[in-house]
Amino acid sequence: MSELPDPETEGGNAPIYSVSEISQSLKRSVEERFAHVRVRGEISGLSKPASGHMYLALKDEKAVLDGVCWRGTVGRLGLAPEDGLEVIVTGRLSTYPGRSRYQIIIESMEVAGEGALLKLLEDRRKKLLAEGLFDEGLKQELPFLPEVIGVVTSPTGAVIRDILHRLRDRFPRHVLVWPVIVQGDGAAAQVAAAIDGFNALAPGGDVPRPDLLIVARGGGSLEDLWAFNEEVVVRAAAASEIPLISAVGHETDTTLIDHASDKRAPTPTAAAEMAVPVRAELMAQLSDDGARLLRASARIIDSAAKDVAGLAHRLPRPAQLVEEAEQRLDERTQRLLRAKDVLLQSRGAEVNRLGAGLISPARQIAAKRDQFGAQVQAFGRAFNRVLEIKDADLQRQSRLLDSVSYQRVLDRGFALVTGDDGEPVLAAGGAAPGDAWQVHFRDGAVAATVTGDGPPKPKKTPKKKQAKPAKAKDAPGDRQGTLL
Repeated sequence: MSELPDPETEGGNAPIYSVSEISQSLKRSVEERFAHVRVRGEISGLSKPASGHMYLALKDEKAVLDGVCWRGTVGRLGLAPEDGLEVIVTGRLSTYPGRSRYQIIIESMEVAGEGALLKLLEDRRKKLLAEGLFDEGLKQELPFLPEVIGVVTSPTGAVIRDILHRLRDRFPRHVLVWPVIVQGDGAAAQVAAAIDGFNALAPGGDVPRPDLLIVARGGGSLEDLWAFNEEVVVRAAAASEIPLISAVGHETDTTLIDHASDKRAPTPTAAAEMAVPVRAELMAQLSDDGARLLRASARIIDSAAKDVAGLAHRLPRPAQLVEEAEQRLDERTQRLLRAKDVLLQSRGAEVNRLGAGLISPARQIAAKRDQFGAQVQAFGRAFNRVLEIKDADLQRQSRLLDSVSYQRVLDRGFALVTGDDGEPVLAAGGAAPGDAWQVHFRDGAVAATVTGDGPPKPKKTPKKKQAKPAKAKDAPGDRQGTLL
């Protein structure tokens, strides 16, 4: 045991320690004394937090021991712990100063006793059965003669030799071996990975994809065969798309993979016998079937020949058939010629009948010519009438225009004065001295020039004066004419 540090003394010889000092001293003492122990107990209070570590308690009828299994060790335990399972754990004792509790650090775990294993096996079987992994409807038919067989087993045991020997005796096939360990830690993971690996092979690839899988192992105790009871193996077998035969142990041994596989073989040798038929038996069967086929074919041909001979007796002579056909051909040829003459005569009579009802083209042309001449004459008469009406209307309009012409005014003695721009001069106020005018008379026009100061101013008419108020005087410019 490690020694504690020198304590302080106060009021006598009783030492004084800090809590941490006591806790660390106890931790070192326990770990040194119990560095490697095996403990048997029943699991209780199992928990697996998100950290990946596993916490539990081991108990018996008198005491409880806390336990912890670190994340890196949990995956190597080889079994799935659960509450109520009696196990034997191997590890080291330590303390947890934060809670003043001691605990075992678990490094390995195994089921304690065959009875506990059988109980765990039965509980697991019921669980997987409830999930439907053992349903008969999921089972696949084995291929009659697989080209490639995949075998999942140990490459060094007698199992693979027995399988290869039996296949060679019955019907040699191409065998792919996926080597695995079949017992101990990691065996279940390797077997499941092998089944998944075979299923992952692509058809037609460099490595041929098996048509059938055999998972095999020799006999052993329940503990020896436990890897084939693990859930990961059972689920891989149930999910296999390739038909799978389980051949684990002897005939009396039963594992959970047997329930999930498509076929169970009592031994690995029996699995090889299930995988392929006997080649010699197939050859004998094929030879027998070939002989039976030949005999049946001969009987069929003989029966058909008899039927043909019987029918031939009832058939007429070929020459007779040809003669009758030639006679029918001559008869139908004569009927066709007569029918042609009758048809031509009928069509000629019909043409004559229709031709009699037709009008001569010359007569039709003459009639159309007379009709056209009459229409031309009618059109000429109508056109002349239109011309006469338009001419009379034109004469009337000319007389009306002439009656309102200014020339008639000049004939009565008036004259028209126009300026040098040809526009009529309508008022004297528009005249200015020196303007050149044209004076138009009835019989011609003469030139004139305006002289003088312009037109005379009109005389103003005297306006009457109006009476105004006495005081008001007329303002200059207020003088305004009146019409009265």
